[in-house]
Amino acid sequence: MSNEKENQAKGAFDKVKGEVKDQFGKLTNDKKKQASGKVDKAKGAIKQKTGEAQEKMKNQDDE
Repeated sequence: MSNEKENQAKGAFDKVKGEVKDQFGKLTNDKKKQASGKVDKAKGAIKQKTGEAQEKMKNQDDE
């Protein structure tokens, strides 16, 4: 798997993992778990955007 696709996949996974933590934290009224979930979602979004940018740069180089 290419690095850019790997970043996109890992980012998507982190976003899902973060959403689960966030919702679990809300359900159990655990503010730390909720905050951790929000951090994971943000990290995932960054990874995903990084992978997308890498892919765009690679496609521009191929042209």
